Amino acid sequence: MGFYDLDKEARTKLVNKIEGDVFDGIKTGKINRINNYAADKDTYIRKTVYQAIGKLYRSEKSLRIKILAMLEQLYENDDAKIRQTMAYALGEIGKSDADSILDMLEKALHDKHHKVRNAVIGSLKQMGEKNPKPTLAFAERVINHNDPKVRREIVHGIELRGRTHPQDVLPLLKKVQHDKSKLVNDTIIHVIGQISYKKGCLEKIVAELRTWDNHELVRKALAEIIEVHESYAKFSALTATEAEDYIREKF
Repeated sequence: MGFYDLDKEARTKLVNKIEGDVFDGIKTGKINRINNYAADKDTYIRKTVYQAIGKLYRSEKSLRIKILAMLEQLYENDDAKIRQTMAYALGEIGKSDADSILDMLEKALHDKHHKVRNAVIGSLKQMGEKNPKPTLAFAERVINHNDPKVRREIVHGIELRGRTHPQDVLPLLKKVQHDKSKLVNDTIIHVIGQISYKKGCLEKIVAELRTWDNHELVRKALAEIIEVHESYAKFSALTATEAEDYIREKF
């Protein structure tokens, strides 16, 4: 039976049990139960684990060293779901204390399994929104990595910050505008579209794109912006027609 097959009362009891087991496991160093939860096939069980780890890290300063050591131990596990849970836990911690987890997060960027790498993207998104300064500094340091998969993860990972503060992420995207990887280029275009539709964002993006010299990438990004405005019509500050008219005026 999955997490959401349970009624509300049963879910609350299960969450409390998982949080208690996580607390006990970290205190005693006996993490078998944590491993079992972290490897559970149910996404929401795993989510409860990494949220519990983050909650404990914030509330129990005396346990922080043990928590970080446990996460390093979890990352050595052969089960990709456990490593994925660890990567999300890093993001929970990184929302308030990025410096303590960036080395582990960078290691997870190179994981052999896409689920773990995707978890890193998710963690970077959350960290960028809640704790942007160290997260964007990390992104700037890694964004020119020689592995295109890593560059793509960084580009995608800064998206959420860009939705409210496009001026923070556009300079980083500019650094990779001439990337030779289609994977990276497609992600840059996707991110520009996703950060374009909220109030005040399009103007900042267009002003920045006018300074780029990869004109083909800019052309594709502008087309993506218009398409996003069409797809997100209910949520966009401008209609697709208004966005297109503004782009034509500036370009």
